[in-house]
Amino acid sequence: MDSPDLIQLIQHTQGGDRSAFSSLYDKFSPALYGVILKIVRKDIHVAEDCLQDTFVKIWKHIATYDAHKGSIFTWMLTIARNTALDKLSSLNAKQIHSMDSAVGIEETKYNTSLNTDTIGLSDIMNKLDAEHQSLINMAYYQGMTQSEIADQLGMPLGTIKTKIRAAMLMLRNLMT
Repeated sequence: MDSPDLIQLIQHTQGGDRSAFSSLYDKFSPALYGVILKIVRKDIHVAEDCLQDTFVKIWKHIATYDAHKGSIFTWMLTIARNTALDKLSSLNAKQIHSMDSAVGIEETKYNTSLNTDTIGLSDIMNKLDAEHQSLINMAYYQGMTQSEIADQLGMPLGTIKTKIRAAMLMLRNLMT
């Protein structure tokens, strides 16, 4: 459950208050950026574009957010994840160079010190147990569906859904 201050911030944003939206951005952009950056494989420029696209989508669709269905962070994280996966898919479809040359370029061009450790996301993830870390990595960083995770781990889909939900709740609690 979101805190009363956060609920008020969401309500103001849903009412069109740009200052409240700016506060939401300040609160959640570092964590969302870290997730996006991992999905797009540390391509800083693509991650920045995805973060911007994510917050444009959040602004446009904030009225559809329903607190009864989940936390604002989970809702925003889903938008960020989907935006990054869509962007990654689009880039992969347009890729002209061979995979070998693309990997070589990425390793030299984007070898920077910026990573999720600089925003503390890795520290927060490390507080989760290994199973929850693994599930979040598969679902949000590797872009696997819950069905794919269930198949890979040999578990029922319902169990995977429950475990991912529990992992997300723990992550959310660690972030607030």
